[in-house]
Amino acid sequence: MQSKDQITAGNAARKDRMEGKAAISNTTTSCVFQLLQEAGIKTAFVRKQSDTAFIAAHCEMIPIEWVCRRIATGSFLKRNPGVKEGYKFYPPKIEMFYKDDANNDPQWSEEQLIEAKFSFAGLTIGKTEVDIMARSTQAIFEILEKSWQPQNCTLVDLKIEFGVNILTKEIVLADVIDNDSWRLWPSGDRSQQKDKQSYRDLKEVTPEALQMVKRNFEWVAERVELLLKTKSQGRVVVLMGSTSDLGHCEKIKKACATFGIPCELRVTSAHKGPDETLRIKAEYEGDGIPTVFVAVAGRSNGLGPVMSGNTAYPVVNCPPLSSDWGAQDVWSSLRLPSGLGCPTTLSPEGAAQFAAQIFGLNNHLVWAKLRSNMLNTWISLKQADKKLRECTL
Repeated sequence: MQSKDQITAGNAARKDRMEGKAAISNTTTSCVFQLLQEAGIKTAFVRKQSDTAFIAAHCEMIPIEWVCRRIATGSFLKRNPGVKEGYKFYPPKIEMFYKDDANNDPQWSEEQLIEAKFSFAGLTIGKTEVDIMARSTQAIFEILEKSWQPQNCTLVDLKIEFGVNILTKEIVLADVIDNDSWRLWPSGDRSQQKDKQSYRDLKEVTPEALQMVKRNFEWVAERVELLLKTKSQGRVVVLMGSTSDLGHCEKIKKACATFGIPCELRVTSAHKGPDETLRIKAEYEGDGIPTVFVAVAGRSNGLGPVMSGNTAYPVVNCPPLSSDWGAQDVWSSLRLPSGLGCPTTLSPEGAAQFAAQIFGLNNHLVWAKLRSNMLNTWISLKQADKKLRECTL
């Protein structure tokens, strides 16, 4: 995908050359797609090739622009008179527009898209595929919205396109996502807008005005690289009663890695060495890194409750229950003294997800992986249902 030093508006009714735009747009797109891909969103992006181009998987494009809005502005206000600018949508509002320059990209309904019976790379676009694109649009918007928040920048709306990968026959996020694709308002203030709207709003295109627009694009390109980073640290510390539980704990560590969360394994017994358990606790409290403790103790679980009663950090029980005494042993993790907040999950992966949800409150990269997992689980269920119905029919 090769970018150009060209900027347009109004279906190219206004068109100008802006020196350096190709590199700016390519940087923006590459960073955004890398963020989404690392989160788990399926995209056509492969890698950045040069300053002005990136390599993408070969897709047949679906001629629909999907728009997701958090705040009412722009064309939405014209199409919905009476709605004031700034009205917020909860959840974000999804709209679709058929790509047809001659008719100014008319808005389409879900029913129109289904009835069009498009087929790309052998995949017919039906109800299932439309639902997948709609659900993906919302997830992609929410991930990028969350990613801009640490920079005190509001993602107002977003325009994206999907294609069908000709090899995998999957619907993937394709085309580009650059400063033409969204509205960005620093501090939620429209007067500070840094997106292409600053070009659309020009009464007259002068060299000075184009330089102002370019500075806005450069501002975005510089900050979009920060979307791939986070200042928030965090770790999971798994405390096991004995090394006989190591296999259970390794599953927690492996699941933490999928969220990009460091995980350490320690051995301590609250029954046989409470002083050492509390010393280990103090070791992790003392360095200032946010920590979630996971207590893995079989039989009588004193480890989780003792930790919970002696730290302000989150503690979750994840007991490795045996088949013979498990039904009795679990009560030592569930029935706790008053004043303790120590939830229990039997799944090692569930314990890792619990920690990820805590860290995701302040770490947009972890949150993005959680949001992407939700989307991919939903898509797999949707596709399984479609396959089952086709087999039944």
